[in-house]
Amino acid sequence: MSPRGTVFRETMLGRVRLAGEENDRPVRLDLVARADRVLLPHRTTRARLTGRIRIAGRADDSGIEGELEISPLARRRIRYRAGFDLDGRRLLLDGWKSVSFTRPLTSMTVLPYTLYEDGARAGAGTLRFPLATGLLPFLAGFRFPRTAVPADGPDPAPRWDGRPGRTEVWYTTLTDPATGTGVWLHHEVVAPSDGSPAYAHGWAALFPEDGPVQHARFGPTPWTAQSHGFRTEDARALPGRLTGSAGPFRWALSEEPQGPPLYTFPRWSWRHPWLPAAHLLPAARAHYTGTVRHGTGELRLTDAPGASARIYGHGNARRWAWLHADLGGGDVLEIVAAVSMRRGLDGLPPLVFLRLRHHGRTWPRRAERSAVGWAGMGRFRADIGLPRWRVGGRAGLQRIRVTVTQPPERTLALDYTDPDGSAAVCRNSERADAEVHLERWRGGWRTQALWRLSGTAHAEVGER
Repeated sequence: MSPRGTVFRETMLGRVRLAGEENDRPVRLDLVARADRVLLPHRTTRARLTGRIRIAGRADDSGIEGELEISPLARRRIRYRAGFDLDGRRLLLDGWKSVSFTRPLTSMTVLPYTLYEDGARAGAGTLRFPLATGLLPFLAGFRFPRTAVPADGPDPAPRWDGRPGRTEVWYTTLTDPATGTGVWLHHEVVAPSDGSPAYAHGWAALFPEDGPVQHARFGPTPWTAQSHGFRTEDARALPGRLTGSAGPFRWALSEEPQGPPLYTFPRWSWRHPWLPAAHLLPAARAHYTGTVRHGTGELRLTDAPGASARIYGHGNARRWAWLHADLGGGDVLEIVAAVSMRRGLDGLPPLVFLRLRHHGRTWPRRAERSAVGWAGMGRFRADIGLPRWRVGGRAGLQRIRVTVTQPPERTLALDYTDPDGSAAVCRNSERADAEVHLERWRGGWRTQALWRLSGTAHAEVGER
């Protein structure tokens, strides 16, 4: 069983005097701290910091990142180190609460700090934790989730090993519960089949409830070896953190997984690329907090439901359909249906990989079952088209019927280029509709669950 970590939120208010200014400015600091183990007072624990800092009249940066050292007994301090942007400059906030057992309340709630720019002092101030208004939300906000990736989960390192003719994708989709806006962040590495240097590119897209779909691309830029995740000058997709910019878009989001990974394709396919592609979700259910800025607008997200996925393979299929549906109550459905480009497979109907996590169990138990069918179970089938497509099939004593609708006004068409230079077009909607009907055999087919999603399903259809 994977170990537990600790997640908590903290808000502090105070003032700062910037270098060259005569008067103090009000400051508000909203932080989210994530540690990989449970906090215990007798040991030193380090946590990752993300959040937002607001300095009246000078800064409002929701992309603050840093580290928190929590050592109330061993070192008698709680140290904060976090970087943020101010007028295009990168500043470092460095300060600590000096724990005193004679003044416990004051020492644990007052944070003197200094601002630095390239090692030079750029300001100083004091922040205070507001006990009267902040203590109850602070205590109620503590969470002790399982660590994001269990021991047998996917390695966060890029899968691409330098071979030509490969592509690797990191993508995140989510829905803002407050506005109904869908968000799509796509990060991709392409290694051309002719041996040309690999390159990275991607895009961001917004699907608002009351306006046209908006998107912008970043890259292409040369791809260099990475230790984990996706990282370029324009964008980063790392475990727990997504930041970047593309045209008028700028985003900074924290990711808090809400459950274990989900392997859409067989688990072995991620390590042994015998299939044309492999697909998995390191964060099959996650909450996203932060901002997505687009031109003069800004979307503020708090615990927005969504997911992050990875793809590794030889390129896009001849024809494909994809669905991610957060069904609520911890249930999630993932579907990939595709016709391969490989000779001999390109004439077959779409192969369906369907995984439903319902009441903590994943069905079908093995990912291969929905694609090939055996032991008295027919293969799952897909009818791919637009604006509506369908998937259905049976495994054991259960069967499922899924209907997905992608209204044209909520759908974005984007071009893909494969490693061999061929082109494909995907039509994506982060505000699709879906109906999922799950039945169980009890002397006859009886409804076990029925879900209807209106504008919160994430779906795509691609073709050549």
